[in-house]
Amino acid sequence: MPELGQLVSKVRSKNAGPFWLTIDVFCDTPAVYDRVRKGLRDEAVARLFGVDRQLLKRFDIASLNVVKFSVPRPVVQGTRADRDMHGAGWACLLEELQID
Repeated sequence: MPELGQLVSKVRSKNAGPFWLTIDVFCDTPAVYDRVRKGLRDEAVARLFGVDRQLLKRFDIASLNVVKFSVPRPVVQGTRADRDMHGAGWACLLEELQID
């Protein structure tokens, strides 16, 4: 099974406000998008980010060949415990996830 980062053109994570993070998976073609959409399991993504499956939000955007996830931040943005103010460090975790 390949890692997600080997199939797609880019995985990007970013801040989505003080309580949420967003991770975008950009696919070059509709064929890659379809493979990623089918092979990327919500349960695996929730486990990877340490969130309850019911809190994970997923958006499959076929017109853009993008799969997008939103997850609650582990700590509120900007607090003393926040070690990734911009949320950029989460993409690399998803890039290494093996998909079906």
